[in-house]
This record gives sequence, structure tokens and C-alpha cells, in this order.
Amino acid sequence: MTPPRKLALDQLNRLSVNEFKAAEKFPYCLILDDIRSLNNVGSVFRTADAFRTERLYLAGITGTPPHRDITKTAIGATESVDWTHVPDVDALVAQLQADGYVIVAIEQAENSTLLSNFKPEPNKRYAFVFGNEVTGVRDSVVQQADVVVEIPQFGTKHSLNIAVTAGIVCWDVVNKITKT
Repeated sequence: MTPPRKLALDQLNRLSVNEFKAAEKFPYCLILDDIRSLNNVGSVFRTADAFRTERLYLAGITGTPPHRDITKTAIGATESVDWTHVPDVDALVAQLQADGYVIVAIEQAENSTLLSNFKPEPNKRYAFVFGNEVTGVRDSVVQQADVVVEIPQFGTKHSLNIAVTAGIVCWDVVNKITKT
């Protein structure tokens, strides 16, 4: 048996930015609310590109492109992923609900649903809300959410990094959507 070999970048068959823009996206968007770290924002842009997110909403104090620290970690994803800055996350959540999105707060909360038990339904669109690195998803959004989803953790830390959390959620959701 031939051992595996690493593929060169031109062998990955990735979409160009124009092809990505024209490609059908998965039926979900991401909302980053009051994310302080610009490196985290850039990392989520890359994740949004990798998992063909409809749109990335940058709410509150979350930094926006162009910024050196965002572009450093986004590595071009700020050009492919559609994004919008909104000052008021509560108004955004209300508008997305009115537009038919299911609002999913990613937070540790009473009566939360474990990510492993969360089942995206066909023909529904989802908006996943990720909160501040220290304080999490704001209470008003948790109250507005249609569901609160929690990633199970088994160590000593109380939370995961926001960029890691977004990656886990996006992979899980796209994996479940593509298997139905």
C-alpha cells in the first residue's frame, strides 16, 4: 500500500472567490456579538468560508474588516464570506426571527440542548449566536433564542475559545445537514 502524501494547494480543488460567491450556501448564518479578539473574528471568517455560511453578522463591539489582525487569521476569507456589521444584536435577532430564522444561542444554560442532540430540520434556516469571550451570549439574546445549544465539555475549563466553538458548531451542523 502506498503511504498517504500531503496534497499541494493546487490539488485541493477549492472554489475561487467568485465561484464561492455564486455557490449555494448552507442554510445558516453566524452572529458574533461583542467579540473582543480580532484574531477570533478572523478565524471565524475562515470557518464561515470552509463551511459555506450564508452570512456572518458582526454585532456590537466586534471588529470588522479591514483590520490587520482580522485579515492575518482570515487569510482571504473576508473577501469570500458575506458579512454585515450591526450595532444592536437584539434588533438583529428579532429581524432574523421575523425573516423565519431559528435563533440558536450557543451557551451554557439551564435546559440547554447538547450539540450532539441538536437536529437541524430540513427547509429551516438557522442563526447561531456566539457571545463575548468572557461574558458569553448576552441574557437578552438567550431569552429571545428559540433554542440554546451547549457543547459538552469534560475537562476543568469553563468554556472553549469562540473560534474553536464556531468551528465545532459549523462542522456539526453541516455534517448533519449533508447526511439528511
